[in-house]
Amino acid sequence: MNIRRLAAGDAQAYRDLMLQAYALHPQAFTSSVSERAAMPMRWWESRLSSRLDVLLGAFVEHELVGIVGLSLEPREKARHKATLFGMYVTAAYCHRGLGYQLLQAALDEARRHSFLRLVQLTVTAGNAPALKLYQRCGFVQYGLEPQAIRVGEDYLDKIHMWREL
Repeated sequence: MNIRRLAAGDAQAYRDLMLQAYALHPQAFTSSVSERAAMPMRWWESRLSSRLDVLLGAFVEHELVGIVGLSLEPREKARHKATLFGMYVTAAYCHRGLGYQLLQAALDEARRHSFLRLVQLTVTAGNAPALKLYQRCGFVQYGLEPQAIRVGEDYLDKIHMWREL
């Protein structure tokens, strides 16, 4: 397995993996499969070449099987914070330590930016495996956003977490 930063040439694999994630786990993501499927390929490519977003992919051979994103804050007063987003590992590679490795790679990437002091994330309440992984990696809860997303007729809360670098 190899973890590396995704580039514009990885856009199709990135799109395919994220559409799978949105379809299989709609409760885990704020974006929906329909809204992201409608985005043109250039949107996916631009996301991978953004100076504010770092997307790391886990590859087995040449197949993208996991992903995590780190979004840097452009505003001066909040520049010390980054947001972890879009964490996903395919079912075939779950429970093999890949999520932990992806998170560690994202934290290593954050540490490369000397101005960063902390990383934040949100996780859907009730997603016990993700919550446990984030806690294992040093994240602690600091808040709960009630009814943060709506999936069908269900409203789901988001747990806000953070950790210092």
